[in-house]
Amino acid sequence: MTAAEQQTNAVALAGTRRTTGWPLVLICAAQFVLQLDFSIVNVALPSIQRQMHVTPASLQWIITGYALTFGSLLLTGGRIGDLTGHRRLLLVGLVLFGLTSLAAGLATSFVVLVAARFLQGASAALVAPSGLAVLTGMYEEGAPRARALGFFQAATAGGATAGIILGGLLTSYVGWRAIFLVNPPIIAVLVIAVPRLLPGDAGQGRNRLDVAGAALVTLSVTSLIYGLTEGEDHGFTAPQALAAFALAALLGYLFVRAERRSATPILPFALLADPTRRAALATMLLMGGVLAGYLYFISLYLQDSLGFSALKAGLALVPATVTVMATSMFLTRRLLTRLGVKRMLLLGLAAIGLGQLWLSQLSAGGSYRADVLAGIMLTAFGLGNAFPTVSIAVTAGIPARQQGVAGSLFVTAQQVGAAAGLAALATVADARTHAAHGSLVAGYRMSFLVAAGIIAAAAAIVLIQLRRHTAGPRPAVPASPAGTPAPSSAPPRPAVPPRPVTAGATGPEPADHCSLARCGFGGDVHVSGDHT
Repeated sequence: MTAAEQQTNAVALAGTRRTTGWPLVLICAAQFVLQLDFSIVNVALPSIQRQMHVTPASLQWIITGYALTFGSLLLTGGRIGDLTGHRRLLLVGLVLFGLTSLAAGLATSFVVLVAARFLQGASAALVAPSGLAVLTGMYEEGAPRARALGFFQAATAGGATAGIILGGLLTSYVGWRAIFLVNPPIIAVLVIAVPRLLPGDAGQGRNRLDVAGAALVTLSVTSLIYGLTEGEDHGFTAPQALAAFALAALLGYLFVRAERRSATPILPFALLADPTRRAALATMLLMGGVLAGYLYFISLYLQDSLGFSALKAGLALVPATVTVMATSMFLTRRLLTRLGVKRMLLLGLAAIGLGQLWLSQLSAGGSYRADVLAGIMLTAFGLGNAFPTVSIAVTAGIPARQQGVAGSLFVTAQQVGAAAGLAALATVADARTHAAHGSLVAGYRMSFLVAAGIIAAAAAIVLIQLRRHTAGPRPAVPASPAGTPAPSSAPPRPAVPPRPVTAGATGPEPADHCSLARCGFGGDVHVSGDHT
């Protein structure tokens, strides 16, 4: 790309920052739709089963099919965005998502519906990392990006709860097809607005996609998610589950070997060299599992034990959703500048853990106010602090050309964690239910208690990875696979002005040693030494 093109992109980005918040609204709307679709389908499953006359085992492929393609293609989608341009891939993904939603809503058979869900998950894997990459490219590290990511995570929480409520309304009064047909009109508006409001980026046209790495990581994650699904349904010692896990491990090993030899790897391992990013991804992996189990079991408790309808159960979660959104949008960015990443993660994890411990005391004859409300509010406060902080830590210090991969790492950790966590917690709950002579509430309580233990493990990882004194300097993150890392500078570092973001630049960029002045979060993002 010529110097004139680079300057044009930089001016476009700067202009975006000076204008209204419509680009942020647009990206948040895309994220809202993805989360809406993910949760809205669960409410409609009984209606789909009755109308299409399918078995429960077959019905689960509506969920599993989406999860398989979405989770397994995220890294590939992120890398394609880095190569072709994030806005371009976001637009392609939205178009495909709208078309596959239309196909699902008009499906004439169960096979067509499941096929549409597979393709819908694949298109979502193009949208999710590209949207996050566009967002991080528009906002400088520090307070502006923290604010934007807070709104982004608020849209995630809002979409998840809105899906439950809207799914109940549409299924009850319109029919299950409406849960898919509600997407295309929204997508049409987004597709029209994306080229007008979002800055373009040229990508890295001269670089090629690492096809072997993409195939290996996709098949490895697919095998892992499939194994977890089979393990949850048939037990983790079932032959199909064990075979899937073995295949996932083998393919994962081959992927690592292939990436180390590749000149243009799909996942540059230098991205994982920073202890802050490793701690954030591990936290996201474990939080994703806890969040999936928490929503699943609290919904079951509200409906099975307290007798709530699906719609009323969704409304019961609204206070928690409002708490997540308010915390993400208005509180986290203010606390982050004072506390730094480490303390913010620990604060969020502590609140989540306390919320899970509260819910571990549920009783069969309990009530919403006495047994549920405090637990979901504590959990929501923790999630509202932890999720934006993790996204900031994962994407900070990454060159524009690798933001797609960084965003895909964040979402992949969440999705794989959700699949693994839900499978493990459901198995634990089932075992406890059988041991307690069929008491469902006993199983729910045990799942929340184990979830609290998982959160404690996440806190331990944060403390270990971000301990005050590190053994040596932080490895640099190359701007490109062939780029030459800049030498590490020893602390203390002088304050430097923010480095402008250049969308789609193809020339060498310096490795991003994240100085205190540029990060703005107490110096504990991507800086070795004093992690406070």
